[in-house]
Amino acid sequence: MTDKEIVDLVNKTLAEEFELDPASLRPEAGFAEDLGLDSLDTVDMIIVLEQAFRMKIRDNEAIRGIRTLGDLHAFLIEARDARGA
Repeated sequence: MTDKEIVDLVNKTLAEEFELDPASLRPEAGFAEDLGLDSLDTVDMIIVLEQAFRMKIRDNEAIRGIRTLGDLHAFLIEARDARGA
């Protein structure tokens, strides 16, 4: 999966799951302040992304540092690289 495919899948998944405007899904968008997601939405987001990417996310310590959509994209790209995909 290419970097662009990861970004596209994340954005598509979040837009569908949380009924977000795809235009709002910019790398600098913060989950709470820009996308309006609360802590319960964050838990749902992790579960949905684990299913979409078929990998465990919630047990990774790095997840705590994710503040923006771009951070999430970078995290998933790095996870893919670590898995050797």
